[in-house]
Amino acid sequence: MEENSTNFIVMGASGDLAKKKIYPTLWNIYKSGVLPPDTRFIGYARSALTVPQLREKSEPYIKAKDDEKAKLDSFFAANDYVKGSYTEAEAFTALNDALLKIEKGRKGNRLFYLALPPSVFDSVTKLIKTQCMSKTGWNRIIVEKPFGKDSESSAKLSKHLSSLFTEEEIYRIDHYLGKEMVQNLLVLRFANAIFQPIWNRDNIANVVITFKEPFGTKGRGGYFDEFGIIRDVMQNHLLQLMCLTAMEKPPTSDPEDIRNEKVKVLKAIRPLELSDVVLGQYAGDPEGEGEAKEGYLDDETVPKGSRTPTYAVAVLRINNERWEGVPFILKCGKALNERKAEIRVQFKDVPGDIFHGKAKRNELVIRVQPNEAMYTKVMTKKPGMSFDPLETELDLTYKLRFKDVYLPDAYERLILDVFGGSQMHFVRSDELAEAWRIFTPLLHKIEEGKVSPIQYKFGTRGPPEADKFIEELGFVYSGTYQWLPSHQ
Repeated sequence: MEENSTNFIVMGASGDLAKKKIYPTLWNIYKSGVLPPDTRFIGYARSALTVPQLREKSEPYIKAKDDEKAKLDSFFAANDYVKGSYTEAEAFTALNDALLKIEKGRKGNRLFYLALPPSVFDSVTKLIKTQCMSKTGWNRIIVEKPFGKDSESSAKLSKHLSSLFTEEEIYRIDHYLGKEMVQNLLVLRFANAIFQPIWNRDNIANVVITFKEPFGTKGRGGYFDEFGIIRDVMQNHLLQLMCLTAMEKPPTSDPEDIRNEKVKVLKAIRPLELSDVVLGQYAGDPEGEGEAKEGYLDDETVPKGSRTPTYAVAVLRINNERWEGVPFILKCGKALNERKAEIRVQFKDVPGDIFHGKAKRNELVIRVQPNEAMYTKVMTKKPGMSFDPLETELDLTYKLRFKDVYLPDAYERLILDVFGGSQMHFVRSDELAEAWRIFTPLLHKIEEGKVSPIQYKFGTRGPPEADKFIEELGFVYSGTYQWLPSHQ
């Protein structure tokens, strides 16, 4: 029986995203041997490139061992490149002809990855629909964020896509949903009986979801300034983590059942007000080194006097029976003191204290990056003659527990999901609409200049006002214990 042909088309193959992320990811999947038989990779862009030139651009970002060189050769031998316009039907007809030539009359599946600037998005999607859709196999479209800038632009984009493709054909990629610890959330919550009785407002004081980067915009300030930290990180990555933490148990593990529960969480959240946030913008540290000396406004690509926040903390409240009164605190920023992404579930104080205030709050921490781990902060008796409580942890650090296990990159998992037709870890249109409903009024007020971000020094924790804000919401920071990823 003749095998199907499967073609992965990279729209925007000459760009940064393609060379730094997509081609290295395709190589990792290819060498693992899990792709459908006879899969080919076709790059498409306006630049005049050959496959050897494409290889030269992407190879610095590809990790290949010495004994994998032959395999790498075969990977690039499975590549083709087509030069063409993003606005002319004739160019897409030529792309379709190239695909038909590869398919050789067999059933052809086509997967289009849109690694493109928003300015050409409309024309490219229309021309894919009219000129390049397979008539014999399936068609799937991967869309990179940003998915609009507010409710109106997002709705316009969703309407445009739905006029061309079915929802089943559209894969809106948020790479955070491909991370190991994010995907583990559903198993942790719904495959362990110990969490079910305590996962509610009676036992949980607050949930803090954090994303920190120790570097600034690095000359990308002009691009970043169009979006800001809320659009860049909070409205998508952190909100997704919150949904998975707060959602009810779905009836099955079917992707649609899971996505239905995420939407229910979002529907229960009111739009954010200015009083729900603290915003910051990093300033240079005169005593710092290198990049740390320069503030956000020192970046020549950033408009003079920009009020775009590079740091934000927001409190979201879920108006349902499980979570009434529990603050979900989303916190993210650039030019901070460390690189970290985590979910921290802080439990309430133990009632009836018999240890004279020495017992600290229990916490369940899911560390997304770096050093994937789950640990629970618990109180134990201090070893020896003392009867004092001591903070320690029940620790599952992945690199110690699973020493020889390869953890795929988020993009690897998600692209493989698209090949397999699973939308579990992708964003649905109604989910996107609810996310924008929550954040759009706040974003418009920021852009109207109704709030100025607080300056904070490069390399610090962010504005001190943010710590005070979180403390007032009921988060208790004891500062007496720090988890170490190197525990042996």
